[in-house]
Amino acid sequence: MTTFMDVHRGLAAMTEEQLEAAHQADLAIEAEEHVHFKQWWKDEESGAVYCISDAPSAEAVQRVHERAGHRADEVYRMAISL
Repeated sequence: MTTFMDVHRGLAAMTEEQLEAAHQADLAIEAEEHVHFKQWWKDEESGAVYCISDAPSAEAVQRVHERAGHRADEVYRMAISL
């Protein structure tokens, strides 16, 4: 498995409860793509949301987010494992 960080931009208006619901939607289907979402956080200043996951590929991460209804703007492979 590889560690990835993905970025969702333009979510400044979403509440923490809405973001947690989006995260739960990811968790509900992550195993189908062999992805494990470990953590998320929101930068209040920019409105960007970041997710850390372990996955076989960036495409698998994106598939989960797309299926859950919130496509990531960017997905980065991390050089370290968290």
